[in-house]
Amino acid sequence: MPSVLQPRALTDTVRTLDLARETLAIEADAVRALMDKLGDAFLAAHRLMFEVTEKKGRVVVTGMGKSGHIGGKIASTLASTGTPAFFMHPGEASHGDLGMITADDVVIAISNSGESDEIVKILPQLKRRGTPIIAMTGRAESTLAKAATVFLDVAVEKEACPLNLAPTASTTATLALGDALAVALLDARGFGEEDYAMHHPGGSLGRRLLMHVSDVMVSGDRLPRVTDDAPLAAAIMEMSKKGLGMTAVVDARGKLAGVFTDGDLRRTLETHDNLRDVRVADVMNRTPKSIAPGKLAVEAAEMIERHKIGGSGLLVVDAQGELVGAVHVLELMRAGVL
Repeated sequence: MPSVLQPRALTDTVRTLDLARETLAIEADAVRALMDKLGDAFLAAHRLMFEVTEKKGRVVVTGMGKSGHIGGKIASTLASTGTPAFFMHPGEASHGDLGMITADDVVIAISNSGESDEIVKILPQLKRRGTPIIAMTGRAESTLAKAATVFLDVAVEKEACPLNLAPTASTTATLALGDALAVALLDARGFGEEDYAMHHPGGSLGRRLLMHVSDVMVSGDRLPRVTDDAPLAAAIMEMSKKGLGMTAVVDARGKLAGVFTDGDLRRTLETHDNLRDVRVADVMNRTPKSIAPGKLAVEAAEMIERHKIGGSGLLVVDAQGELVGAVHVLELMRAGVL
């Protein structure tokens, strides 16, 4: 069958921008209109989701077509913000996937018409299980809305599509309402940055909030160190061998006594004609910056930047004052903290 499309000239840029702006305006109006609808139904859905998941149940989100794509995003947002959730395809539900749902869960069913065949077909099974249903639909008199435990109205005045056919404003409004539920649940749980990081260990925030100094420090044979009675020549050899631009100086008990850096060496060469009889203790910095191994790696990065010690690194000292490692900028970069 030949195409009946009649493409417009791409040179009509004014029309293109006008349509784009109108689309954004319509969708923004649809989201704003939801604010006036928030009330007892939203609070009931929020309470139901909170209570179910506090008892180790899950939020199961389902929807068909465009609603399914929106449902997948809502489930993902809920899961990443502390509310156990997953998406179930309604077409697969009748072929065994309903076994994933129990009476201890809650289902969010999304259908703008409220009459999607795949959704309507599984409603009796959900009711028989005793699984509560939160309906997100644009029709209060629909089969889905009437079967639901809680009905959330996501009706929009019109779609952004010029034909008023393609789901646009309605899907945007539904997604926004899902975000509102996720944020409200996040707040009710006291979900914080560290909790978020636990759910996103591979992201930059996860690395910044979960990685500790002990995870990134140089230790053992890689750590440059000399005793405070060592000659300066031994300290220089240790610095050269370990390649960190410094060496820690410890006393006989292994406690941190000071640090000697490349900068200290340059200053020593300017003030001493003969280094043969110089001990490292005579020219070391006796008040080096240090951090505990249990601190966050990002705190070490902040100290290094604040005190401008990137070239030599930050020493790591335990609660007993013993030297256990050193944090260098390169190690922080390799770990993705910087």
